[in-house]
Amino acid sequence: MRIGVDASTWGNNRGFGRFTRELVGAMARRGGDHDLVLLTDDALPLDGLGPRAALAPVRSARRVIDAATASGRRGVADLLAFRRRAAAERLDVLFFPAVYSWFPPPRGLPNVVTFHDAIAERFPDLVFPHWRQRLAWTAKTWAAKRAASRVLTVSESAKAEIVRFLGIPAARIDVIREGAAPAFAPVADPARRAVARAAAGLPEGARFLIYVGGFAPHKNLLRLLEAFDRVLAREGLGDLALVLGGDPGGGGFHSITDRLRAAVAASPRLARAVRFPGYLPDDDLAALHTEALALVLPSLSEGFGLPALEAMRCGAPVLGAAGGAVMEVAGGAGLGFDPLDAGSIAAAIERIARDGALRGRLRAQAIPETGRNTWEEGAELALRAIEAAARGPG
Repeated sequence: MRIGVDASTWGNNRGFGRFTRELVGAMARRGGDHDLVLLTDDALPLDGLGPRAALAPVRSARRVIDAATASGRRGVADLLAFRRRAAAERLDVLFFPAVYSWFPPPRGLPNVVTFHDAIAERFPDLVFPHWRQRLAWTAKTWAAKRAASRVLTVSESAKAEIVRFLGIPAARIDVIREGAAPAFAPVADPARRAVARAAAGLPEGARFLIYVGGFAPHKNLLRLLEAFDRVLAREGLGDLALVLGGDPGGGGFHSITDRLRAAVAASPRLARAVRFPGYLPDDDLAALHTEALALVLPSLSEGFGLPALEAMRCGAPVLGAAGGAVMEVAGGAGLGFDPLDAGSIAAAIERIARDGALRGRLRAQAIPETGRNTWEEGAELALRAIEAAARGPG
């Protein structure tokens, strides 16, 4: 079977770019009777994908990786260029690893679309800075969900929100798994750990928490800073540090980095304790997760929360919103809080900082909990859905 893959988000440094690279890579390594045809307007490194993966280059006026953002849109000519190339490849089915880069599939071609979450539908004002972007997104997702033969998502929490906010029937949605890259494992080498601490602006022996991700409003980082300021004022906790790792520019997505920096500058305690190291490579992240008291993900909503899985692979506990995807991923390695209540976030941080026995229990669960989430399992589940779409109803 010839499976067309929209690989135009391959080079993106955010979660959906990693999802594309890792999932498609696992699909290619799985082998079998399927050929993978990667449609892209950017050069891709095919090393390691095997002989049954091939590029199908598309010439576009604006790279998808630049246009598939909160402030960008693709031109009609580019959409049609991808559609024509898909039609020319004589595909059996077309797979979209992210709805961000969706284009109208050729008429009659079965297609599977990945909706990672319904955050833009649940919190449109927090995701898009302008109504034009909201309108464009709504039109694209409406067309994508109507055209999709099957829909993939990455957690049961995300599935429930997609049903609720996008109105896609649960029976059309398949839940797959994500995984952590091999770089994420406990780092024993003191030299590597020292390099990572230096990259994050931390001294040796620092007690710190780490956040990894974007700086969009729905990531709830202003409330995290409010909570952390309260924690720093408490006896015995003034030495804590907080590392906010991620692209300060937002990777083209709505970002409130300036507001975050202003909030930090306005508080002497935060100004001393908070670090903005920018984008951190996987090797540094693994070393930091190995030493951190915990990863904290205060997001109002996540589709999966891949940084949680990556941190757990290094033995770190996870603090996140109770009842959401992050706690679904973390399982017994997680400690939940109310993301709308700075006091609740502060209480969770204080518990993890003061209670060594609790940290030990959560750390002991962290690596075992990751065993149920691998890219190989995700590829297997994704291919089942793709094969079902290719077969058609019945």
